[in-house]
Amino acid sequence: MKILFVFYIPSGGVETLARQRSLALKKLGINFDFLYFQKGAGIQNINEKVYITNDDQQIREIITKNDYKAIIIDSDYPFLSRIRKLGYKGKLIYEVQGLGSFSEAEHVLINARAIVNEYADAILYPQTPHLDKLIQTYYPVKKKFSFHNCIDTSSFTYRTVNMPNEENTIIGWVGRIEENKNWKDFLLISSELCNTYKNLRIWMFTDDNLGNPKEKIQFERMLNRLSLKDKITKYSNIPHEQMAHYYSRIGNSGGFLLSTSRVEGFGYAIVEAMSCMCPVITTDSDGIKSFVFHNRTGKVIKNNIVENGTLQASELLNNPNLKNRLRINAQSYIKENFSLEKYSIQFSNMLKDLDLL
Repeated sequence: MKILFVFYIPSGGVETLARQRSLALKKLGINFDFLYFQKGAGIQNINEKVYITNDDQQIREIITKNDYKAIIIDSDYPFLSRIRKLGYKGKLIYEVQGLGSFSEAEHVLINARAIVNEYADAILYPQTPHLDKLIQTYYPVKKKFSFHNCIDTSSFTYRTVNMPNEENTIIGWVGRIEENKNWKDFLLISSELCNTYKNLRIWMFTDDNLGNPKEKIQFERMLNRLSLKDKITKYSNIPHEQMAHYYSRIGNSGGFLLSTSRVEGFGYAIVEAMSCMCPVITTDSDGIKSFVFHNRTGKVIKNNIVENGTLQASELLNNPNLKNRLRINAQSYIKENFSLEKYSIQFSNMLKDLDLL
């Protein structure tokens, strides 16, 4: 069986999900092609058949020659009606991932109602409280499926070979320079910590092709104002498979991944760090509720992000035993609950429900 996955651009957590899902379902004889409307840095990570086009005639040719039994369309709800007009007769699944803040997600899901209700056969979304609330509210009678995303913990895991002895303690951050990722509070927390812990270094992993240009200017100005330029190393568009190496190094250094997002539909970077035994400290960004449990698998920042985030980080830096316990618990939890095997069962059950298996 062949399924087509459609999204705007290969980047971020949605691109990661597409590849992980493909791995999970391949053993069941289910193969995925990807269609993206424009090029993105994530193209370097993809081994599947991928099309880059937003041209109707080319898309019509793609769906005609490949006989897809289902098409999964992520976020871009107008494409549901568009693909039907191009002649596609199979099952359409509208996937809700990567919609940003609660208000942004609500705006999209309200506007999408007429098209989704008319053209989609089902809605698919992760087990995230704010998404579940919105979808149950605005799509009460639509067929819907919700289960955890997945990660290949056999390959994307803690690395031990060719790992350097770290001279500094490292704090990591992953995201685009945009409002919802809340890079401003990250820099403020980093500044507070660097004033206390002189051997700290900051690694920021971004996609320089994306993000808000005005905020990028503000970012550079804030770096100068907080005197963080010498403390921060920015990495742009690191190949995904190499990120396990960086997460492992952060964990080995005695540091952690700090996530300051306001709202996340899932939070793949956090799951990946946990799989690599890199401790995580994160805001209560909703998507993390399924896997980060305070002082059990990570640390959760409450209330005042800068003040409480600095406090949680200091506690972790000063308590090696807690840090080690969180590393072990986190990796174990991800292996048990987000495996490719578990995902393949849930996804195939969805296909059976849709009369595709």
